Amino acid sequence: MLSAERDVMVHAFPNIESSGALASAATENGPSVTDAASVYCDLTGVLPEAANIDDDANFDRHVLASILALASSEGGSLAAQAGLTDAELGDLFSHCFSARGIESCGDHQASVVDADEIEMVREILLENRSSEGEFGRWLAAMIARRAMEPNHLWEDLGLRDRSELTRLIVRHYAPLARRNDKNMRWKRFIYRMMCENDGFVMCSTPVCSNCADYALCYGAETGTSRIASATQSTATPAGQTV
Repeated sequence: MLSAERDVMVHAFPNIESSGALASAATENGPSVTDAASVYCDLTGVLPEAANIDDDANFDRHVLASILALASSEGGSLAAQAGLTDAELGDLFSHCFSARGIESCGDHQASVVDADEIEMVREILLENRSSEGEFGRWLAAMIARRAMEPNHLWEDLGLRDRSELTRLIVRHYAPLARRNDKNMRWKRFIYRMMCENDGFVMCSTPVCSNCADYALCYGAETGTSRIASATQSTATPAGQTV
């Protein structure tokens, strides 16, 4: 990607992740993972690292609990941080969790986000839905909101590693997964689609492996789950590839 094109892309979509260093710095300065892990345990009965996701129903519940737990630790409205309306959040709890709700426990100011940008990401996901029911619709809104945060997308969804995000997209947004046949970082891939839809040229090199920005699109997504318990967080070395 040429520098001029990068400037266009960053100007149009300033929240797209640019490097692992940015993600690590944002995570280290973010909310307490202890609070998020406690909320996850309240919702599911286990700590995040102990979640059993062998079947699809448990996996879906794990994803929702992860997003809600992390969003609750960030301050502000839980519904807004999770990307849902109050009514949608209430319906989600009614269908998926025995708890009627959870309270936001963060004591710092919530992120300022671009509603138009959220809607663009949401529309791309909805156009590529491959599952029935409300889950895919809720999830599209939740992913779109969480994509506004500065870390790797799997981190800002509260997931344990990138493979969980890939499984999620394959399960609920299969056409999107098929299009990402080179395994580009998911946030980069979604934003590339947004650029193309708006008439921007994100890539100037026809062969990705020849591009100077190859590592930005395909580099390893390292990090530790943002809702891991304190024990798990200290057990995973910083910078370990997961």
